[in-house]
Amino acid sequence: MLVVLTGGCSGAQQCRCRMLFMTYAPEKHHRRSIRLGGYDYGQAGAYFVSICTQNRDCMFGEIANGEMRLNPSGQIVREEWLRTSVVRPDVELDAFVIMPNHVHGIVCFIEDGRGTARRAPTVERFGHPVRGSLPTIVGAFKSAATRRINVIRRSPGTLVW
Repeated sequence: MLVVLTGGCSGAQQCRCRMLFMTYAPEKHHRRSIRLGGYDYGQAGAYFVSICTQNRDCMFGEIANGEMRLNPSGQIVREEWLRTSVVRPDVELDAFVIMPNHVHGIVCFIEDGRGTARRAPTVERFGHPVRGSLPTIVGAFKSAATRRINVIRRSPGTLVW
């Protein structure tokens, strides 16, 4: 399901204000991780995910008349987001929205009836992805979208996220 923001959303307004009035400064505009240490991000449940572009660059389209209009890069992001649940049968996607410089979405892990015995705890460490965990799924989405976007802009190896 694609959610279109038609005004009144603080996310859309903040994004638009940031585009018009602010320059991103990493030393000032940084966020600490809100991940719970030791939490199993592969267990059944719904997870709200926000993913921002590199340097908050507006790469996915523009807001016009209160509606997000995706450009070709934004269309790729949409296609890759939807593909996530197609290639992973234990994942369902709920509402999501693509903004000019970020994506919000709800990812649901479905309990398959076998309990959590089907896998080891998914405590992630940098450089050691755990199959089926939220960070690994988000990483795969970002990687697939980046590859396709870089093909259309003829810029292999350029960061998107």
